[in-house]
Amino acid sequence: MTTSSGPERAKSVHSFREMKRRGEPITVLTAYDHLLAGYLERAGVDMILVGDSLGMTVLGYASTVPVTLDDMIHHGSAVRRGAPRSFVVLDLPFMSYQVSAEQALLSAGRAMKESEVNALKLEGGGPAIAETVRRMTSAGVPVMGHLGLTPQSVHQLGGYRVQGRAPSDAERMEADALELEAAGCFAVVLELVPSELAARISERLDIPTIGIGAGPGCDGQVLVTYDALGMNPGFEPRFLRRFAEAGREIERGLQAFVESVRDGTFPTDEHGFSADP
Repeated sequence: MTTSSGPERAKSVHSFREMKRRGEPITVLTAYDHLLAGYLERAGVDMILVGDSLGMTVLGYASTVPVTLDDMIHHGSAVRRGAPRSFVVLDLPFMSYQVSAEQALLSAGRAMKESEVNALKLEGGGPAIAETVRRMTSAGVPVMGHLGLTPQSVHQLGGYRVQGRAPSDAERMEADALELEAAGCFAVVLELVPSELAARISERLDIPTIGIGAGPGCDGQVLVTYDALGMNPGFEPRFLRRFAEAGREIERGLQAFVESVRDGTFPTDEHGFSADP
């Protein structure tokens, strides 16, 4: 439930586990700046993700790989200021945690202290990532996992493709999800995963799953806000539903500004100021 000034109270990692227990869907959207974060908070979104997808949507990179830890902290801090009462999760970017558990702890410490977010998200599974999660959660850092299509590994995966279709791959992903839960993750994102596999993983885990292109069987859903609002022209993957066409309205508004300045209808006297007599 929301009020005119935002959520009634901030959620916690325990809130999301309780939402799963009650069968209450969890809503997640991305934000990268102060202004958009405020809109999400006022809309009552359960969780805001400062994704390294900002590399493509905000910074214009071809992938998430070039994004730095400084980039994430910079944008995460802006989101925190715009949504001070929301539960905010920050992505740790490529090669800021994969070298060693010690490097991951240093990166996590910087991210949590400087951006003041509530939790961090790591991509990938397997023993090394599970050990990193274990070390981070033991140090008091809430961690969200991410399986399926992991954009930081897009070159290794051979592009943006559905993951877990082969039985052996599905079995490995299911085992990775259970291992992440055992290591201390409070939730796991499942991206571009067959719906049946995502539903099965969701049933086996006590922690929530957050799906994107993973079907309706997950405990929550996440989208990139720019995509959901129709602000990313030409990006129309199968899993995306546009809930508004804000991009078209923005273009119309900008064109109206250009035309009004050129034809002299803006500004007028009512937009100016008078000197003292």
